[in-house]
Amino acid sequence: MPDHSETTRTADSTAEDQGCLRRVMAVPLVILHTIAAGCCYSALITRPSGPWDQDAYGAITLSCFLAIAVSATALLITVAPVSIRRAMGPWWLVPPLLFTAVAAVRWALGD
Repeated sequence: MPDHSETTRTADSTAEDQGCLRRVMAVPLVILHTIAAGCCYSALITRPSGPWDQDAYGAITLSCFLAIAVSATALLITVAPVSIRRAMGPWWLVPPLLFTAVAAVRWALGD
């Protein structure tokens, strides 16, 4: 009669490893998502006083660029390693894509 305890132990070990990996990778991803959200917020609340206010336009551009760069880093961390992609699940892709879209639209509108 085959021993099913080995199979069960391996499946439990794999699920436990993925749960641990999910908790470990959640920390840097949450930090990156928070930074990207702050950059998007900064870009959205910055309003130029007029067409001559180059400092405000520069701040908007910088905030948008930083939001896109940080979101791309978070996306790369989530997607690149197959083991992390499997462990984290697809919903971790939503925040960086959302922040990238917001920053790109704000950068394109610029005013």
